[in-house]
Amino acid sequence: MAEHRHMQRAALLDAARSLLAEGGQSALTFPALAERTGLARSSVYEYFRSRAAVVEELCAADFPVWAGEVEAAMHAADSPEERIAAYVRCQLALAGDRRHRAVVAISSGELSAGARERIRAAHGSLIELVVGVLGELGHPDPRLGASLVQGVVDAAVRRAELNVEPGPTVADHAVRMVLRGISPRD
Repeated sequence: MAEHRHMQRAALLDAARSLLAEGGQSALTFPALAERTGLARSSVYEYFRSRAAVVEELCAADFPVWAGEVEAAMHAADSPEERIAAYVRCQLALAGDRRHRAVVAISSGELSAGARERIRAAHGSLIELVVGVLGELGHPDPRLGASLVQGVVDAAVRRAELNVEPGPTVADHAVRMVLRGISPRD
């Protein structure tokens, strides 16, 4: 019985990811979840009390995986500059992944203060990866620098979602901008 409930919950989360990726926050409804999973609408309420609860569980499940992928990409790089480039490129590559699209779709939605704080904390742990690298590079304010690097990533993700960039990729531009901007030299 417990295994069946676990499988149903996983199916509901997978359906929620798809709905969010396809249609944004407004697409995530209990009737749509029920339809996608073949469950009765009342059964969906047995697993989640609200849309916000679905979203919170998606974030709890997906963000650590995403962060782990970014961290692994950074660890595979040979130099501090290459680790920064990997941080940027990996996040931009993940931006097309439905896990990321789902998190973006819900980030502006109906989350509790606690859920928003957990997301902020998880995001902060990702930025900490860059703080350490900037410290290695002798950056005068690694925490500020890391926040600005993430700002470039966030802007590049929004630009990449428009899918209108001719020539060099958004990732190439973002990496170039970040690497030139993190130099501790004036």
